[in-house]
Amino acid sequence: MSPPLTLDRERLGDFPLPCHPDDSDKEERGRLLVVAGSRELAGAALLAGVGALRAGAGKLQIATAESAAVPLSVAVPEARVVGFAETEEGCFAPAGIARLLKLVEGVQAVTIGCGLQHGPPLDALLDALFACGAGMPLVLDAAVLGSLAPRAEALRAWGGGAIVLPHSREMARLLECEAEEVEADPLAAARAAAERYDVVALVKGQYSFIAHPDGRAFRFEGGGVGLATSGSGDTLAGLVGGLAARGADPLTAALWGVYLHGEAGRTLAKRVGRIGFLARELLDEVPALMEGSSPS
Repeated sequence: MSPPLTLDRERLGDFPLPCHPDDSDKEERGRLLVVAGSRELAGAALLAGVGALRAGAGKLQIATAESAAVPLSVAVPEARVVGFAETEEGCFAPAGIARLLKLVEGVQAVTIGCGLQHGPPLDALLDALFACGAGMPLVLDAAVLGSLAPRAEALRAWGGGAIVLPHSREMARLLECEAEEVEADPLAAARAAAERYDVVALVKGQYSFIAHPDGRAFRFEGGGVGLATSGSGDTLAGLVGGLAARGADPLTAALWGVYLHGEAGRTLAKRVGRIGFLARELLDEVPALMEGSSPS
């Protein structure tokens, strides 16, 4: 199998983002649904949602825990925030699944997983989502990754394409192997997940690898140690989802998301320091990076 291609700005020229003329409106840049957040992790929904807007999504909807809905609607006034009843463990209550699926019907992409809680209610939500017959790209991250192994066939049957964004331990759960195996050969792990689930698969790390089911693979040299910080993965999930909502295919959205996330980290490392910048600060760097220039 051919070695991975280097992911850099020149390579992205082969994967142009959708063009939005100056006279276009927000409807033409798509609507993203972010299913994220819980009583204890409401900030994950905020980071993913703002990431989507910084990536250029035209409209944002956030489905989150009822206890987090009002604070999130104030913190992200650009979004429509819909609260759902919670179980005692902080999961979305199953009674809200039908209502959530109605939101899915009206969007161009879905990002799901950031700040959600593991458990049977999340499994029931995923089963209902995969069975609903919708056909938009899915961005799968965090909590949902631990529920995908027994649902590989359902994910393969999803019509709109999907992207998974695991680190090595999450990838090990996807492949039902040990994390050490993933860390020893992350490229092989990304390719195995892409083939098994028919998705675009990322393995995050110092060097990130992205694999497509058709065998193409890419290597990004990373944005520095500062990206290994709380909330960083949530920002990436939002960026990828926002690009998908704009109309980018799953591979294009994943490549640009990884690049923008990493370059934002590199920019902050130079201006702020190698470590100590915050995940939320990454997002302010993204629009200028998308346009091809670094913020001052």
